[in-house]
Amino acid sequence: MATACPPLSLPSTSLLRRSTRAGPSRRPLPTVRCSVVGEAVAEAAVAGTADEPLLVSAIRGKKVERPPVWLMRQAGRYMKSYQNLCERYPLFRERSENVDLVVEISLQPWKVFKPDGVILFSDILTPLPGMNIPFDIVKGKGPVIYDPLRTAAAVNEVREFVPGEWVPYVGQALNILRQEVKNEAAVLGFVGAPFTLASYCVEGGSSKNFSKIKKMAFAEPEILHTLLQKFTTSMANYIKYQADNGAQAVQIFDSWATELSPVDFEEFSLPYLKQIVDSVKETHPDLPLILYASGSGGLLERLPLTGVDVVSLDWTVDMAEGRKRLGSNIAVQGNVDPGVLFGSKEFITKRIHDTVQKAGNEGHVLNLGHGIKVGTPEENVAHFFEVAKAIRY
Repeated sequence: MATACPPLSLPSTSLLRRSTRAGPSRRPLPTVRCSVVGEAVAEAAVAGTADEPLLVSAIRGKKVERPPVWLMRQAGRYMKSYQNLCERYPLFRERSENVDLVVEISLQPWKVFKPDGVILFSDILTPLPGMNIPFDIVKGKGPVIYDPLRTAAAVNEVREFVPGEWVPYVGQALNILRQEVKNEAAVLGFVGAPFTLASYCVEGGSSKNFSKIKKMAFAEPEILHTLLQKFTTSMANYIKYQADNGAQAVQIFDSWATELSPVDFEEFSLPYLKQIVDSVKETHPDLPLILYASGSGGLLERLPLTGVDVVSLDWTVDMAEGRKRLGSNIAVQGNVDPGVLFGSKEFITKRIHDTVQKAGNEGHVLNLGHGIKVGTPEENVAHFFEVAKAIRY
């Protein structure tokens, strides 16, 4: 049986101050006590009411009994039930653009592990056809943009995304998920960030060196800015659409922004992320927004400037150091290395406790630092959730 690790008090010195619109200041981060796995803890449950899921309460800085937990890519290829479904529906877009399949896949981990967040099964590129950008996801290759956007003329053909017209199944699926999950967990939506979406569309798919998007950025920046603005307007609308149809929090994935230097991030990513957040907060001021950018250690102090409510850390940043660098005014998510789930149960337990104690007992959503890897043992994922849900502050 795993035992708790020693308590660790964290400093709360803020290196950045968020705007007053982003919400009230958080108190300094107190010490956390990790309970023994399976221990009955006789403490009052103070979070996750009939009106608000635990995850939302934690993000808002309310007193909670434990950190909420969900995992990126928790619905996916490591699950046998998903593998069986893929045999019947081999095409990714067939699975991700059908209401019944989206709901079924989204609920697969919920039925087995009962995470505190149930994220919509979809893809950040799902809006592209509605913007006049044909794409597909090819098995063994990943995303393919059939006509990469590399000229001003091509960018001019990109139109504003109207979610209700192009992805009604997303709204329908979110509504059904809310009915199924109720407030036992938060229903999560997500979108791609402008620079990341632009990277896929200019590169023609995934990339190792991002030479094409950087050529556009540094040689023809006005073309890239035009494209980024189109994605910004469209993704703000998409977030609002997801919220209007049941999403209780939305995560923004800026997977490729960390390919930019800090000065270039400030030109080609940060202002557009801030535009999205500002636009959403005007109409949905209480909707929690989470920002995830893998490999963001070099940009960490800049991420709160977007105005998001939560910064999701990857595993390359020590949680205690991340907390210090972000300041105490913002919630954090993460950040256990996905590879830890290939370790022993004792090792998994130790890493969970270490992460939770370094994060403190306020404003932390326990998660991995990236999506679950293919081949991860389901029993280890089950153990992750068991340990996480046994923790008490």
